Amino acid sequence: MVKFRIIFFLTIYLILDLIAFQGFYVLTKNYSLSTIQWVNYSYWTVSLFCYFLILFSQFTRWPGWNKYFRTYSISILFIIIASKLVLDIFVVTADVIIFLQWALMKIFHLFSKSGLHALTLNYSEFIIKMGLIAASILFFTLIYGMLFNTYKYQVKKLKLILPNLPVSFDGFKIVQISDLHTGSFLNSKPLTRVVNIINEQKADIVFFTGDLVNGKHQEVLAYIDILGRIESKFGVFSIFGNHDYGDHTNWQNMEAKQNNIQKLKEVHKKLGWDLLWDEHRTIKKNEEHITVIGVQNCRSRGLISYGSLKKATENINYSSVNILLSHDPSLWKKEVIKDYPNIDLTFSGHTHGMQFGIDIMGIKWSPVQYFYKEWAGLYQKNNQYLYTNSGLGFIGYHGRVGILPEITVIELRKT
Repeated sequence: MVKFRIIFFLTIYLILDLIAFQGFYVLTKNYSLSTIQWVNYSYWTVSLFCYFLILFSQFTRWPGWNKYFRTYSISILFIIIASKLVLDIFVVTADVIIFLQWALMKIFHLFSKSGLHALTLNYSEFIIKMGLIAASILFFTLIYGMLFNTYKYQVKKLKLILPNLPVSFDGFKIVQISDLHTGSFLNSKPLTRVVNIINEQKADIVFFTGDLVNGKHQEVLAYIDILGRIESKFGVFSIFGNHDYGDHTNWQNMEAKQNNIQKLKEVHKKLGWDLLWDEHRTIKKNEEHITVIGVQNCRSRGLISYGSLKKATENINYSSVNILLSHDPSLWKKEVIKDYPNIDLTFSGHTHGMQFGIDIMGIKWSPVQYFYKEWAGLYQKNNQYLYTNSGLGFIGYHGRVGILPEITVIELRKT
């Protein structure tokens, strides 16, 4: 099955590669022979590196290789493929125009063959040139994001008015972090800075909304001492994300997978985090209280569903304000606003903002919004709110473009 998947992927990539090469061929065909040869050799050298890397990662003990080599190799592979894909779109568009030219000449005979042919070829070359420019911009933008934005942490602060908030909780400060993916970090320095930033906020409570690891509990072991230093008056409450169950990891058997889940649950305990496993807690202050509910990851986009909001709220004594932790923001529309009117505020993560997009001067866009409507920031439906955190970590592409790693600070106010 694994070999079939690799063969299928390589076949698709070869097709995309040939289409992209067509673009380089069209733009260099009138150059000198030496220039054409240099372009051809350069192009296929890079392509062969990509094929080699794909095969190398699948048929060697990939996790045993140097982490820096693995991380940056996969990121560069992603950047090259993404850039070629953009060029492919323009090349295919140019090919469609040439086909339409042929159709016009065959069916309508509206233009002279030579005149329309020249016009179409010039227009097609122009489109391919635009494609090469677009692909180059994406390539260098992704390189920049990998080199400079990976650990460019931003603190997003906002105040949220909840009229039913108990007086004792007026000004209650919540810090949310999400999607650490500790297995993607190369050393402990960035996480040390993260913890320092969190502690500078003087939070009343900290929420972690899932994906502590990429798949295996061993990934976080080197960072337990650092993450265990997170401070808040009422502690840290956490949940599992989809990656924490190891569904994206190859296991020898189901027992190994279940053992990994148990070990990761123990890690949360060592960190001093209160892991909510389809359950809820009451936070008391001056004889008043709010409720925190936590669900395991709930199914979305083909993922396995583990959580149950019904179970998490079983025998619950709702407070005047109730907060839900759900890794996947899809649960908010799917269940919360439909069947759980007592849940005032939901915290989620999962999307990463796709680690690529625009978030500046009120303009917010990312390709992930076509898959998740509530993909980043604050959303409201009547008196219920959802906040989707863009995550602190990264997976696959070792970088961020436009959507920076985030630490969220929300202050609850009564008025």
